[in-house]
Formats: sequence, structure tokens, C-alpha cells
Amino acid sequence: MHTDPIVFYIFVIFTGSAVLATLALYARQALLVGYILLGVILGLPGFGIVADLELINGVAKIGIIFLLFLLGLNLQPQDLLHTLRKTTVVTVVSSLVFAGLGFGVGWQFGFNVWENFLIGASMMFSSTIIGLKLLPTTVLHHKHAGEVMVSILLLQDVIAILMLLILQGVSKGGNPWVDIGILTLGLPLLIGFAVAFEHFVLVKLIHRFDKIQEYIFLMTIGWCLGMAELATVLKLSHEIGAFIGGVVLASNPISRYIAESLKPLRDFFLVIFFFSLGAGLDLKTVYEVLFPGILLAILMLTIKPWTFKLLLVKVGEPEPLSLEMGVRLGQVSEFSLLVAEVALKTGILSRPAAYLIEAATVMTFVVSSYLIVLNYPTPIAVSDRLRRD
Repeated sequence: MHTDPIVFYIFVIFTGSAVLATLALYARQALLVGYILLGVILGLPGFGIVADLELINGVAKIGIIFLLFLLGLNLQPQDLLHTLRKTTVVTVVSSLVFAGLGFGVGWQFGFNVWENFLIGASMMFSSTIIGLKLLPTTVLHHKHAGEVMVSILLLQDVIAILMLLILQGVSKGGNPWVDIGILTLGLPLLIGFAVAFEHFVLVKLIHRFDKIQEYIFLMTIGWCLGMAELATVLKLSHEIGAFIGGVVLASNPISRYIAESLKPLRDFFLVIFFFSLGAGLDLKTVYEVLFPGILLAILMLTIKPWTFKLLLVKVGEPEPLSLEMGVRLGQVSEFSLLVAEVALKTGILSRPAAYLIEAATVMTFVVSSYLIVLNYPTPIAVSDRLRRD
């Protein structure tokens, strides 16, 4: 019996993650696949060593808050406007195609209409973590391909944020449209406060003490979590508050430094988030949706790269580069996992429908990572010729 379960849980999660991360790197896999697998082994589906999922889920939520905050920090309006016309067309059309495919698979396997809409909507997104983690830094920051990919991913992230807002409104009970309306009214208030506070208080303090790194670190965390809590006062979610807090700081030159300094903290909590996904799986239900999950994953892995390629060529991108960007964007997103979790907890999705989304997403993570690592420059490429930092 462990008198301090949180210390023990952190120990087994991170020690186990270090072991599986090592194996994942040797296998040229995305690390988050190892974290989910560890959750299955140590959580309720496996040995049950980590049994208090409520405690783990509470800690894991902080990782999602930081993830949304950092996405907001990277939402540079000037960068987005530079490729907005191209990426808007590509993102909207591709999202409709992928949503239609997801809806069709759900329909064929007997899910209800609203579940099919959510299954389809979850297929619209590509993984920001895999897309950017496997993209060499030189391409990400200095090449046209990096700009286009980031713009597409950011537009998808905005759509995902809107989806979470709608899910939150629908989950309130009563008339969902009235609830969504109330939530939408709270959004301008939150944005207005964030812009005013950032302009008149936050930026002045940051500029005054920008040489004291510890202070900037503390101020940033306080701003992120403070905005997350303020959002709940206005009946919005922690995640939306954190996202807005990041967006209002994005145009400040210090945003790049803040984003880099918070990445280790974000990764710490995201390890726990992905572990919690695996730890809470019901393997019996996963087995029930295994065939539709495999079918959905195959469709996404096959159709996503070529859809992106065709659309990017249509808007004037070179054909080989378009195919590479399509392959790099050719998986489902961690946002899909988040949408499935939120919809399951609020009762909008049944457990089989949520597990279908999660199974298809994880399978695309695995296969897509292999395809990218074996064929394109990445920091963990198999050959020296393709390895780029």
C-alpha cells in the first residue's frame, strides 16, 4: 500500500515511459504511442497498478491546458495571413472530404446520426504533434513548406477549438442552442479582458523584468492558468481560456521564448494525458470496434495524403512538395482524442463511438510515423541521408 499515490503514480508513469520511449525511438515511432501503450499495461486494462484514474485525469488536464496555450502562442496573425487564401481552401475542402468519410464509416456500422457527425468531425484534423515533431526545425521555421503546414494545422486547431466550444454548450442540458448562445456571449467578454490586461499590464511587466527568466516563467504560467480559471467563471472551458491567453500574447516578440520555455512543462503533463487515455480503455469495447477502427484508419492513411496533394497542387504548390506535405499531414489528430474524451464524458458519444475514434487515431499515429520516417527528412530518420535536425 502506497501512502502517497501521486508520487508512486508519477514514478511508474515516467519510469515506464522512459523504457517504452527508448523502444519507440529504436522502432522509429512517435513517443506518444508508447505512452498510450504503457497506460494499457499499467492501467485498468492491464495490471491495474495505476487504478485511481480520476486523480490521473485531473493532472492530465493541465497538459491539455498548456497545449492549447502554446497553440495560441504560435497563432501568429501575420504568418497565418501570408498563406491564408491557399490554406483556407485546402483546409475547408479537405475537412469536408474527411468528415464525409468518417460519417460514412460510422453510418455503415450502425452509429446514430450525432455520433456519425462527431466521428466524421474528428477525422478532419491532422496531428500537430506528429506533423511538427517530425519536421526538421530548419524547414519548420525557414521554408515555405513549413509555413504552409503550420497554417493548415493552425486553421484545423481553430476548427477544433470551435468544436469544443459547441460540445460544451450542448452538454449543458436544456436547450443546447440557448446554452451555446450564452457561452458565445461569454467569449467576447473573455477576449476583451485578455486583450486589455495584456496591453495595459502584462506586457509592461514582461518588458520591465524580461531579463529575469524565473519571473517570466512564473508570470506566463500564472497568466495561462489564470485565463483558464477565468473562462470557467464565464461558463467556458479551461482549454478555451488558455487558448485565448496564448493568442493575445502571440504578437509579442517574447512569445517565441515563452513557447520554448514552456514546452518541457507541457510535455510533462501530456505524457500523463496520453497515459491516461490508455489506462482508461475498456479492451472489450475496443475489440468490438476494432474492425471499423482499422477500416477508418486505412481510409484516412490512404486518402488524406492524396487529398492534400491534389488540393495543394490546385492552389499552385509543386507536385513533389505537395505529396510530401500530404504524407506529413496524413494521420488523425490528438485533438480527435480530446474531442472523443470530452464528448464521451458529456454523454454525447457512446463508449463504442468514442473508442472507434481513439482506435483509428492511434493506428494512424503508428503507420503515419513509419511512412514519414522512412521516406522524408526527420530528426529521427532511419538513414543518415534523411536525418535532419
